[in-house]
Amino acid sequence: MTTVRKRDSRQGRIAYEVAGLRWLAAAGSQAVPIVPILDHGTDWLEEPRLSTTSPTPQAAETFGHQLAHLHAAGAPHLGAPPEGFHGNGWMGDAPLSLLAHPTAATRSWGSYYARYRLAPHSEAAPFTPQQRALLERFYDKLDSGTYDHAQPSLVRTNGHHASRTHGDLWSGNVMWTPDGVVLIDPAAQGGHGEEDLAALAVFGTPHTQRIWEAYNEVSPLEEGWRERIALHQLHILMIHCQLFGSAYIPETMAIVQRFL
Repeated sequence: MTTVRKRDSRQGRIAYEVAGLRWLAAAGSQAVPIVPILDHGTDWLEEPRLSTTSPTPQAAETFGHQLAHLHAAGAPHLGAPPEGFHGNGWMGDAPLSLLAHPTAATRSWGSYYARYRLAPHSEAAPFTPQQRALLERFYDKLDSGTYDHAQPSLVRTNGHHASRTHGDLWSGNVMWTPDGVVLIDPAAQGGHGEEDLAALAVFGTPHTQRIWEAYNEVSPLEEGWRERIALHQLHILMIHCQLFGSAYIPETMAIVQRFL
């Protein structure tokens, strides 16, 4: 077996990834396989090097079913860290607020999303004063509960108020192996299942429509989920505005204006 050793000396980075990988892997045999941890230290992590193959519609369908079961394993509340981890996390190079306990804001998805997933990144991004004024109006609308919507059906059936999400499910973290999809590099957290689904489309995961349809067969989504894809993409786009600057701002503001 060939292996990959990742190194990161920044405090807590490896601990967060290790906790996230273990928490996701504990979701059960019906959930998406997660890359195993072979060994780790405080600033390094060793994993097997995965063999990859071309994505197929059949593999995408299985992945959609498995992703629904991953989310259905649940989390204590929105923003919850993976079990055994304490402190804040990261999504790429951006800090990610994690909540050891629920707050008043976590009772409403919109309020949580505005306060903990969008506003911290927009404050650090190069928006103009006019754009910031629009963002504040948008955050107020989210905070009002206008866009609140239920978790996927399996999550609710299992008695959870939050999904167990990968948290950074762009195409580069979806490995298509001969045995099916394996997920890597999570920003694991309690979230809304639709956010993982939306992230798949940000940079073009193969067979995205097939994945969505298969997911919806196993764990039906609340009506209007397709229209909300862009709304859930705002988190990853806002992080890109913070990290990479103005190139992502027009797309971000177009979504904000659509939902105002």
